[in-house]
Amino acid sequence: MSYQTPSQALEVLYEIKKSKFHAFAACAPDRETAMELLAQKKAQYPDARHHCWAYLLGRPDMPVSVACSDDGEPSGTAGKPILNVLQHKDVGDVMLIVTRYFGGIKLGAGGLVRAYSSAAQQVMENLGVTQHVTLDEITVNADFKHEQFIRHWVTQQQGEVSDCQYSHQVTMTVALPAPEIDAFTAMCRNQGISLIPKT
Repeated sequence: MSYQTPSQALEVLYEIKKSKFHAFAACAPDRETAMELLAQKKAQYPDARHHCWAYLLGRPDMPVSVACSDDGEPSGTAGKPILNVLQHKDVGDVMLIVTRYFGGIKLGAGGLVRAYSSAAQQVMENLGVTQHVTLDEITVNADFKHEQFIRHWVTQQQGEVSDCQYSHQVTMTVALPAPEIDAFTAMCRNQGISLIPKT
């Protein structure tokens, strides 16, 4: 299964009524990475009043985890609007932080929702993305003569050999894009290479 993820971090500045919204998006494959990015933004803008954020981890259509925070803004005016933008962008493994500097003019609850949504929208529209392909692992026992053949075949399919152990045979764990697993299985059977069932 493949889905889009951010290819690099991006920050844009959105201004309304003298309030400045620094919207930042980057790839976050897990919560720890997302929280590290948040800590970096807090260190970069230590005098900002609010660092509101949302993340969506995993596939955009079936995320493993989503979360958001208003960070002191009125409930529902920041984190939810940011998350809402993420949920409509078809990008996974993404952390989006909007850092706000208050400009002295109150925006009101509706104004805040629109401002946070607009800032999030701007950064996501300009964010570069790359295809993230999820790989499935399969383990085989092969004769030594088959090792290079398997390595070559796996590389051709955008896969990788994640583990290789040598005894009287070679035990190889390969990671392949899900659609290639059936072809790999068939190829192994044809070559007399034995597959090790998952435990």
